Amino acid sequence: MESSSYDDSPLQTPRTEHSNGHVPETTDTPITTIADPKKSPSAISLRAFLLGIAFGVSLTLTVNHLQQGPNPLWRAPCFVAILSLFHFLEFYITARYNPPAATLSAFLLTGNGYAYNVAHTLAFLECILRNYVAPRYYPDRSYLQPFNAFLPVDGGARIAWLMLGFTMLLGGQGIRTLAMAQAGTNFNHLVQSKKRQGHVLVTNGIYRWLRHPSYFGFFWWGLGTQVVMGNLACLVGYAVVLWRFFSLRIESKFLPVTHTLRQKLELPVRRKNVLLTELFGCRRGEIVGGLLRGRLCTLQR
Repeated sequence: MESSSYDDSPLQTPRTEHSNGHVPETTDTPITTIADPKKSPSAISLRAFLLGIAFGVSLTLTVNHLQQGPNPLWRAPCFVAILSLFHFLEFYITARYNPPAATLSAFLLTGNGYAYNVAHTLAFLECILRNYVAPRYYPDRSYLQPFNAFLPVDGGARIAWLMLGFTMLLGGQGIRTLAMAQAGTNFNHLVQSKKRQGHVLVTNGIYRWLRHPSYFGFFWWGLGTQVVMGNLACLVGYAVVLWRFFSLRIESKFLPVTHTLRQKLELPVRRKNVLLTELFGCRRGEIVGGLLRGRLCTLQR
């Protein structure tokens, strides 16, 4: 028979006395709490669990709608699955390659601001309204007449449109994930106004070709989601909002810091057409901006 005896201190583990009277040696471990609530394992695991549930349920609904024949409503749960995977990967890649920054905010569920949540809500609503509500009142799809010049109307064109969207989406996600992995501890979701100790300017790998590959990837990922959804209004809205957001962010916050780092490394700094060259993939050249202005500039890498 075994009997348990406890010490008076509540901070010590119980000791078990065996039938032979021998008490095994134990290491008294004090009960500790997580000092930083932003890195709470329970909060992190709960968010990851809920994102996994959302991804699984949405993917199941997407496949179910596709199996029922021509049903454009598959796009709505597919959008939720895409968002769930994106937010999970944001934290996972951060935790894998930059553990000190693996906090709750790394999920980017609330850190992108009010406009981010509104944009995705409007995209979801446009998909529902266009594919479910409008056809009930306009069975002949006459509501699409103003957009027929822009939207694919036959089966082949729709498939090509979807392939384009998924290419943009997967390509953008892959580039952003690769950028976060290659930057490692030098990547941060928050713009750093001062040079942190140990921080270096990454110029190899994908950063050899793109100034801000994570922005590049997010921009085309965002547009790709709307191409897949078939949202014309939100596609235009996403393009305008993302263009403006990254333009202001790069010009006002990244360029001053990058300029300081480049001066120390004796690297050239290009300010003209920074957003055009960023979004179209030219790292140190102005070829895209030059073509749009009507003259060809030299591509330098």
